[in-house]
Amino acid sequence: MSESNDTTRHSKDAGWDVGVRKTVAAPVAEVWAYLLGEGLPMWLGEITELPAKKGVRYRTNDGVRGTIRGFEQKKHVRLTWQPEDWPHDTTLQLSVTKSAAGTTIEIHHEDLADRDERRMMLGHWHRVVDSLVAHFE
Repeated sequence: MSESNDTTRHSKDAGWDVGVRKTVAAPVAEVWAYLLGEGLPMWLGEITELPAKKGVRYRTNDGVRGTIRGFEQKKHVRLTWQPEDWPHDTTLQLSVTKSAAGTTIEIHHEDLADRDERRMMLGHWHRVVDSLVAHFE
């Protein structure tokens, strides 16, 4: 079972942003291990390993590139995120938190250019989180 909550908004400082979160019936350590292991391609793209150190750059096999901005084991990873066909980078944060029902997975994506980009990414992150949740069902 999962519960869902979405947010979308526009701010002067961070542009358009979206947030998607769902709760899975699994412990934080198990969810985190999956998100940074076997499940990494589901939300970031094909990459051997995500660097766990602030300031380190990464690039996925499908062209998404960025820099790690923050990393706290079993809590969150914050990074810049830019597909190769986008003229600008964005900020993406993946978080896990303990909840009464298990673990809440949250993806927050900010610095989106406009409503269309926000709408596209909201659909994308819903599909991603639904796939992650399906793994734990």
